[in-house]
Amino acid sequence: MKKYICLFCLLCIARINAQIDPVKYPTYTDMEAALMSKETVYSLSFRDKGLFNLPPDITKMNSVFFLNIMGNNLEKLDDALFSLSELQILNINENSIKYIPDEISKLKKLNTFSMNLNQLTDLNPEFAKLQKLKVVQLDANNLSVFPKALTEISGLEEINLHSNQISMVSDVEKIKSLKFLNLSSNQINDLNETGFPNKLKYLELQKNMLLTLSKNILALKNLEFLNVGENKISEISPQIKNLKNIISLNLANNQLQSLPKEIADLKHLKTLILTGNPINISEVEDLRKKMPETQIYF
Repeated sequence: MKKYICLFCLLCIARINAQIDPVKYPTYTDMEAALMSKETVYSLSFRDKGLFNLPPDITKMNSVFFLNIMGNNLEKLDDALFSLSELQILNINENSIKYIPDEISKLKKLNTFSMNLNQLTDLNPEFAKLQKLKVVQLDANNLSVFPKALTEISGLEEINLHSNQISMVSDVEKIKSLKFLNLSSNQINDLNETGFPNKLKYLELQKNMLLTLSKNILALKNLEFLNVGENKISEISPQIKNLKNIISLNLANNQLQSLPKEIADLKHLKTLILTGNPINISEVEDLRKKMPETQIYF
């Protein structure tokens, strides 16, 4: 599992790094070189340096908008970090941080925050003051509930909470701009009272303990990707027909013995994964005839 999460983190970092023009904004990996530079320093990376604290001179880098400090030995966020008022992208993956201090609210220009593979048990309410955030990644921490602070940042577009211990999810519908939500590998067994924003396009719920697909999920008309594989779902409601824009649907490794006939109404569906369910093969073959444009895996 940790190997998978590390790989996922690397993919996330590759995407974050892709936001930085290496010619226009060269990334400095040495503090001394950054201090000696005759050019304004905008991007710093101290990845895998074995750091226990940030270099004190980082406070002189008041134009930095990208900072990568993943893969170190940090147990807390140093005060020096919060002097970087221009910071927009912050990567703190793979450290040992247990809490985020109140001073996080000083980083008001942050739009991407990545803190995967740490030891967070909750998210400081002050985090909600980061109203310019678009992307938050908190995979592989020790969170037990969906962080309330995130529900107060309506402009968030992507949230990753893979591999925590989350069992309670509420108020997600308040995040009006949310398009991507990953809650896979948690301990969620009931989403019947959980609302979701209408703009949601990608919903990842694999490896939880869900018994049903809630009516609120089945009402997401803009949803394009839904993964509920490896749960305990035994029945799909005919309301599945409301997912009119669904392109990929993963129902693998559940307890489905049959599917509602309405699933054939999903005209945009390109991929349907049914492997690991006790469905009669004849039903699957009949579905393939009704949905010739859909790749069905069984």
